[in-house]
Amino acid sequence: MMIKAAAALSLLSLASAFIVPAHLPAVAPAVAQPRSVLQSTSDGQNLRPDVAEQLELYAAEAQKRIDSMVKENKVMLFMKGNKMFPQCGFSNTAVQVLRASDVKFETFDVLSDPDIRQGIKEYSQWPTIPQLYVGGEFVGGSDILIELFQNGELKTTLESGGAEFVA
Repeated sequence: MMIKAAAALSLLSLASAFIVPAHLPAVAPAVAQPRSVLQSTSDGQNLRPDVAEQLELYAAEAQKRIDSMVKENKVMLFMKGNKMFPQCGFSNTAVQVLRASDVKFETFDVLSDPDIRQGIKEYSQWPTIPQLYVGGEFVGGSDILIELFQNGELKTTLESGGAEFVA
């Protein structure tokens, strides 16, 4: 008798999980409702004028923020993650090369801000991340850093860009 009561109680609690409150529709509409706002495309076409204008303002603001970071830091790395916790292999490689060069550097996590993530690619005209800037100039990504480190040119680039080195 006890087992039957427990089973009945389990069935009752299971069934109650599927009861839909009266204020919610029992099933989703079969046909999607038409949207009143035009959908955006990757190139910004088909947007309402006020939305397109707002996106342009965000992009312009991102460019100003990027420019400020590049100019305020002698060695600036835009990467996925940060120097303490890189979030991709290429970003990790860039951090390791800079650490091996004994240089002080700052990082910005592009995963934390989609406007900066897209904006940095436009700023440098370079499609990939990470991106290193030294003395306000774009140097390149992790593959270029490896090459410059191996042939000794990275130290020269860092010195001519006014980088500070770890004592």
